[in-house]
Amino acid sequence: MDHITFLVAVVIVTALAFDFTNGFHDTANAMATSIATGALAPRTAVLISGVLNVVGAFLSTEVARTISGGIVDDTLVTPGMIFAGLVGAILWNLLTWLVGLPSSSSHALFGGLIGAVWVGAGGHGVHFGKVVEKVLVPAVASPIVAGVAALLATYLAYRLTDRARKDSVTKGFRIGQIASASLVSLAHGTNDAQKTMGVITLTLISAGALGHDAGPPLWVIASAGIAIGLGTYLGGWRIIRTMGKGLTEIQSPQGFAAETASTTVILTSAHLGFALSTTQVASGSILGAGLGRRLAEVRWGVAGRMAVAWLITLPAAALVGGLAASVVQSGGGPGTAVVALVGAALAAGIVVVSRRNPVHAHNVNDAHEVTIRTEPPAKVGTAA
Repeated sequence: MDHITFLVAVVIVTALAFDFTNGFHDTANAMATSIATGALAPRTAVLISGVLNVVGAFLSTEVARTISGGIVDDTLVTPGMIFAGLVGAILWNLLTWLVGLPSSSSHALFGGLIGAVWVGAGGHGVHFGKVVEKVLVPAVASPIVAGVAALLATYLAYRLTDRARKDSVTKGFRIGQIASASLVSLAHGTNDAQKTMGVITLTLISAGALGHDAGPPLWVIASAGIAIGLGTYLGGWRIIRTMGKGLTEIQSPQGFAAETASTTVILTSAHLGFALSTTQVASGSILGAGLGRRLAEVRWGVAGRMAVAWLITLPAAALVGGLAASVVQSGGGPGTAVVALVGAALAAGIVVVSRRNPVHAHNVNDAHEVTIRTEPPAKVGTAA
């Protein structure tokens, strides 16, 4: 414990704060379609998802090892660099949550970390080959694979139930969605909680508290799981609205197909150590489910905005992480304090702006657009 300096403790707390934002940013990946179809009540959905995210965190550590010893050189990384990268990731998560845009929390984290290490240690501190293999290739392939699988599953679901009573089909698939959405939540905890585990483990390695190539200790696994579970329970209603109502009008057979496809892709990638974006997988599945139902409307404008966000997430977070790292590098302790204060002020500002147009469990299915008012409404509810 002698290696746990004040800066290391700050980095660990910041990593858990990112994990919390990851939770509410990505709740939609598991529960948006179940909430949209009425298979689960909104509050019940986020409770189930939160609990299963915690459970999923204990199932594997392969992705954590990819981050702690894969995409960057852990012998060159310092706690200050990791802190700077986390600031970039948190701010991007909050900004995209504000506008209801399902961008990738994973790529925000990778981008922030890569930018900070690049500035702090030079280009040789980043293993670009691993970034391509473990991050960029899965980013391109996973939503396509999930989309095709969901499209085929949706088509088969409607063909097999073509002559059945519609109310019976709806009821049956809603029951199935409870199981399939739960599995997505379990898979999300297995994949995304590990990213924070990897960051904390990387911090402990850089501080000398763990040996080179060490895996995450039990307390790291538990704290990361609890943080993402609590964030998931908070709701992330803005992004749930976009995912559930924005891409297409989801019916229960489509929701079941999308969730099943997402679970398969996420769990397979976690087993292989691919740190993919669960947001991209879930979005690809929902699009595939929309295309798989005859006469379904797919809102390509929303899909296009999401695709743009996917493209700019990693470089945008890298830019913020790099700027923060330059301040930390040149300013030492005072520079770190400046980055922390500016980051906290920007995060607080985003939360204040979000309260002008609150989205919560009671209005999450009202519309598919999230707008930002310039003036607060007459009655302000609880934002999430």
